Amino acid sequence: MSNQQPVNSNSSSEEVDLGQLFQMIGNGFKKFFNFIGNIFKGIFKIIIHFLLFIQKHFIKFAIAGVVGLAIGVYLDIIKEPKYISTMVVEPNFNSVQQLYNNVTFYNELAKSQDSSALAEALDITRSEAGHIKMFSVESYSDENQKVQLFDKFVRSLDTTTQKAIDMEKYLLNFNSLDARFHTVSVTATNNSIAKKIQPSIINSISRNDYFNLQKDISDINLNLQDSIYKKQINEIDSLQLLYKKVMIKEADKPMQGTSISLGENGGKENKELALINKMEELKTSLVLLNEERANKSSILNVISAFPRRGVEVKGVWNSFKFWIPVGLIGLTLLVLSILELNTYLKNYKKE
Repeated sequence: MSNQQPVNSNSSSEEVDLGQLFQMIGNGFKKFFNFIGNIFKGIFKIIIHFLLFIQKHFIKFAIAGVVGLAIGVYLDIIKEPKYISTMVVEPNFNSVQQLYNNVTFYNELAKSQDSSALAEALDITRSEAGHIKMFSVESYSDENQKVQLFDKFVRSLDTTTQKAIDMEKYLLNFNSLDARFHTVSVTATNNSIAKKIQPSIINSISRNDYFNLQKDISDINLNLQDSIYKKQINEIDSLQLLYKKVMIKEADKPMQGTSISLGENGGKENKELALINKMEELKTSLVLLNEERANKSSILNVISAFPRRGVEVKGVWNSFKFWIPVGLIGLTLLVLSILELNTYLKNYKKE
């Protein structure tokens, strides 16, 4: 009997400890859910106060909106329309950075309304330059073009480096300047000015001595490669003709005995097949070379020129009848909020 009493005491002590543990866990969950509930209650309370505030001053907001709409419609009627024109180009010989620099320079002149400098840079009159409001340039590429650029980039590397290149990281860190095509946009109050300045934009790149040197070297290399391919094609033609003559002579020889040399015939057939395959490779290379020559015929290829007439800039985001009402309603909300806060602080001070 004396040995059983300590056992019961330890058992009851463990039950008390477990009960306290579960109670602490329950209290912890209760506090956590009460905290989350208080957050939602606070958010709900803020929303209700805001709706009551809107309800109280609804007429004032409505007046501000109507007045702003009227002013916006009037300003949209009297404002000078703007037109946007877009040109798609393909820079060669690493001239894309120069293109971006030039367009940024033109845009800075247009923003500062320096008509004299802009007219001189674009070879137009000052009055024509005064119509130009903005220049912009951005890359034009989709996922397929990015994948093609990645494939071209990987092919230029050695085998060891190729294994270390990850396609997803390449696409994630894709530089817009590496894109093949780029769009140049001009916004002006004259819908035909973009077409007039297109030659000046292109010539500003084409007149660069460094790019001209790169183009000359490229032309020399392409012509050299072309001559090598054609020479190899002629040599293969000569070899094929020689094999045909040899085969004809061997066919004319009288059969001696019944021995047949399969190995020799197989070797000739393999050689002829190798020549045919090599010929196909050279023809494919020549086609690709001609495509490259066409793509690099100019320092700046114009894929899609500026249209003769620009498109008028429209839309809600570009209209006063959207921004003026939003601005007046926002200003009204700010003023009324300050007044309400001032009243609350006065009442709080009295309490």
